[in-house]
Amino acid sequence: MRTDELSGIRVLFLSTEGDQISTPDDAADLVGSAWSHRASLLAVPAERLDPKFFNLRSGVAGEITQKLVNYRLQLAVLGDIGDQLEKSGALRDWVRESNAGDHVWFLDDELELEDKLARRAARATAR
Repeated sequence: MRTDELSGIRVLFLSTEGDQISTPDDAADLVGSAWSHRASLLAVPAERLDPKFFNLRSGVAGEITQKLVNYRLQLAVLGDIGDQLEKSGALRDWVRESNAGDHVWFLDDELELEDKLARRAARATAR
């Protein structure tokens, strides 16, 4: 785990090693970790998420993301989820909609996260 400041946002980066995130209790642990590091955005490697997360019918993604959003935390899932997207039109739609919003993003890597945050900060200052 490490923290970094990107475009004025404190980000907690989870490592690829560690237990899979699969329950609302795991999400509550993430909330605690984010708060203890004063982070408002969690960057989670896709491989840390239980495979059920990517099966929207399981409800795992909804439970986890709702817990984080309730505590005003953003989630960036980092990594290649192409295989999961190929299997589910609903997941593709959710990822597209999520990436257009501000709460949950699915991005290839840390560089894409940096770019997204920089573009958002630029839009905010242009207003």
